[in-house]
Amino acid sequence: MKLHTIPLASPATPAGVPAEIVVAGLPIPAIERIRIFSDRQWEEFVLEWVDSLRDEYALVERCGGAGDMGRDVIATSKDDSSVWDNYQCKHYKNALTPGDIWVELGKLVYYTQRGDYNYPRRYRFVAPQGAGTRLSNLLKNPDKLRAQLKANWDSHCRSGITSTTVVELDSKLGAYIDGLDFSIFTAIPPLRLIDEHAKTRWHIVRFGGGLPPRSPVGAPPADPTDHEANYVRQLLDAYADHLKRQVIGVADIFNETDVREHFGDSRLEFYSAESLRTFSRDTLPPGEFERLQDEVHSGIKDEVRSDHPDGYRRVVAVVKTARSLPLTGHALHGRLTVRDHGGICHQLANDKKVKWTK
Repeated sequence: MKLHTIPLASPATPAGVPAEIVVAGLPIPAIERIRIFSDRQWEEFVLEWVDSLRDEYALVERCGGAGDMGRDVIATSKDDSSVWDNYQCKHYKNALTPGDIWVELGKLVYYTQRGDYNYPRRYRFVAPQGAGTRLSNLLKNPDKLRAQLKANWDSHCRSGITSTTVVELDSKLGAYIDGLDFSIFTAIPPLRLIDEHAKTRWHIVRFGGGLPPRSPVGAPPADPTDHEANYVRQLLDAYADHLKRQVIGVADIFNETDVREHFGDSRLEFYSAESLRTFSRDTLPPGEFERLQDEVHSGIKDEVRSDHPDGYRRVVAVVKTARSLPLTGHALHGRLTVRDHGGICHQLANDKKVKWTK
């Protein structure tokens, strides 16, 4: 009897591993990433978020560390410099419990009674796991929170506020606690914190995910503005050098087709680069756009120094060189356009860092 073997089904072809996974690994959700921050990174993260609330605050400072007197990130009101909010950073493995906050409340009581600083308007606990159920319920009941602080004073605060002094809960301190507003204490849910941090210029650097699309660049105003004065004057001088005649204003190049078109293109490039500057300001930490300008400046210096028949030919050659610069190592690389390369050259001229005529 002849046996017939049944061929095994071939396994499905693997879908493959995306190149970005090989390079960077699987993405870590932000809610998980904040849990592996160091204490310092957590305070910096909170500082970045609070600093973005500029409509409300005039000044945001990080005080965390030795001598902070129970203040981590403090924010001063725009309307009244004596009004401030405290953001207390707690980077713990688990959700906050009442036992995690007694010393912090004790420090606030002790140092405000002593006069080191005034009592804050708001006091917010910020932790990657948020507040646990017991603490969350307690923060919603100010009177109970006050009573619990006094009940836990000896076990948590008496010797825990400062290493140099035992702070007794005497009648004077008790009366001071009774007069304080305990409704100022709240806890920020971590998901809310992440959601609001996502609107800041720091978020992409912290969590990745790529830059958002750029908005379309609007047309320049019909007439150059005061903000354009330096690079426009440099272009007009370059045209004068090329035409071998005086060029006082834009009207003097109206009948010169090549330079008139070049001037229009240059303004489009400048405004494109200005749009990129704004985009960088809104999506990346400070200094990133300036670093891009420095890279372009470094890449065009030799061409600026080279011999050219006139200033016009110099700016044409320099912009052409700028367009060929790869700039692949910069965070803005994926959002650069051809016009941006030339526009940065004109920004540099506007800042008097390059000169088209000798």
